[in-house]
Amino acid sequence: MVKSMEIGLSSEELKKRTSKGYLNTKKMLNIDAPEYLNLAENDKKTLQKLVKAAFVLEEVFLKQDSSKNIAFRDFLKSEIKKGNKDAKLAMKLFIAQKGINAIDSESNKFSLMKGEKELKGKGFYPDDLTEKEFHKILINMLNDGQIDEVKNILNQHSIVIRSGKVLKAIDFKEYFEKEFTKAAKLLDEAAETSTNKDFAEYLSLQAKALRKSDYMADAYADKKWAELQDTPLEFTITRECYHDEMTGSVIENEELSKMLQKHNIVAYPKDYLGFRVGIVNKEGTEKLLEIKKYLPELAKEMPYNDKYEQNISATSDEVKQTMVDVDLVTVKGDVGSYRGGITLAENLPNDDKLSLTIGGGRRNVYHRQIRAISDTKKLQRVLNATLDKDLHKYYNHEADHWFTIGHENGHSLGPKSGTEALGKYRSIIEENKADMVSMAMLDKLEELGMYSHEQKMQIMTTFAADLVLKAKPALTQAHRVRTVMQMYYFCKNGALEIDKKGIIHINYDKLIPTAKKMLAEIVDIQISGNFDKGEKYVLDNFVWTDGMEKIAGKLRKISKTLNGTVKEPLANRLLRKL
Repeated sequence: MVKSMEIGLSSEELKKRTSKGYLNTKKMLNIDAPEYLNLAENDKKTLQKLVKAAFVLEEVFLKQDSSKNIAFRDFLKSEIKKGNKDAKLAMKLFIAQKGINAIDSESNKFSLMKGEKELKGKGFYPDDLTEKEFHKILINMLNDGQIDEVKNILNQHSIVIRSGKVLKAIDFKEYFEKEFTKAAKLLDEAAETSTNKDFAEYLSLQAKALRKSDYMADAYADKKWAELQDTPLEFTITRECYHDEMTGSVIENEELSKMLQKHNIVAYPKDYLGFRVGIVNKEGTEKLLEIKKYLPELAKEMPYNDKYEQNISATSDEVKQTMVDVDLVTVKGDVGSYRGGITLAENLPNDDKLSLTIGGGRRNVYHRQIRAISDTKKLQRVLNATLDKDLHKYYNHEADHWFTIGHENGHSLGPKSGTEALGKYRSIIEENKADMVSMAMLDKLEELGMYSHEQKMQIMTTFAADLVLKAKPALTQAHRVRTVMQMYYFCKNGALEIDKKGIIHINYDKLIPTAKKMLAEIVDIQISGNFDKGEKYVLDNFVWTDGMEKIAGKLRKISKTLNGTVKEPLANRLLRKL
């Protein structure tokens, strides 16, 4: 514990941010949930071990996110024992946002620890390492012939430390050996009681991958996970790469970028680890699978599809993609970090993962509890304030889920490699692409019978209505930046209009053609792998207009919510039973 630590928010601010009106709550499965009660007894035992493993592994995420997270949590614990009420409130936020640093729904960055701020390198790089020094050290190391070490520094799965005047990469499996070993034991025990042979095999492979410094072990675990379809339970170690801003910055240094190209070194942003445990919902999953048979047809509709390879083949009947709807028990690490928002669904593994090179597919997992509406009255007030009243009849919250299905499958369409060169804009462009796939394919999906005309109208309307934000986001918020880009682009092309009162109007005839136009431009950028081209496209369209600010002002009056948290009654009960 560091004695000089102090809480970075005032008592008033802590009380406000943790009060009911300002703290949104998503509740995971309850202790008496029928989904849990209907499980086979052995699967209940398996679930218990998986929940424990997720709690163990969250320590890894906290260390990845900031080198000070664990120490500050210990500081809060000690202050709580002394009766410090502020520490108790700060701990509530720490648990909700998974760490000291966060950004709220109005795009305000803040830290629970006084004097701290979020670093570009998060906890992956030395705290005192600047971007300029980072580039200089890598150039010197390359000039000294330390090619392999630079490659290790710039891979997805290493923590970087100082070693004299150079940097040294420590593999996750060495750095987090304690947590990985403990979790692996729990996964092996969970496999022993699982009633599903495939799921048990996956857990055993994942346990092996946590213990073994061999990334083919990760590939085999990912490959097996992506094949799972008819299993009672869900357990995932997610590896997203949206938050590490340091690694991708090497693309912006012309001298260093050329040297990396010469040595065939690709800079992959670090994997942020997340953990999901749940129960597969069969009815919801069956609905999801309806789109699977249409994916090869959608692949044919992708712009410039003859110029790249995509995960879904347009010429094969075999679709290497599984989909499950999941009732959540616990979300830990990156999956559960409530920072301005929380994950609705995920399409994994990402394109940079080794499993895709050995014949592996991808898997979509949808989060039932997170997509549930918590306040229908507030939603109606938002619609009244922002959407043409004549169009309310087409708004359907379930259509947001249908749109998300298109978005997640959209990640499997388009270029599957080479986008790392887009650096810090890579994630913004990819998320934008996935949205535009969902919109651009609506006519085709209506033609194929996936959606009725009315459902298509509902998806289009709900998409437009959901493009509203409470504040201009930071450029690091990929999901929100793409929302601003879309609102600006669709207004510029006449598909949407924000009138003087801050009301959105929709030109339905132009909506899908505009999505197709934007999709083509995005795919062209991804094919090019040109950083400057990608940067220009993002900055040209990331324009916060007066109309957007007018809407944002109304939203801030309607909703006071700044932060969010997750309640996990079943998970907590299962932990106490161990």
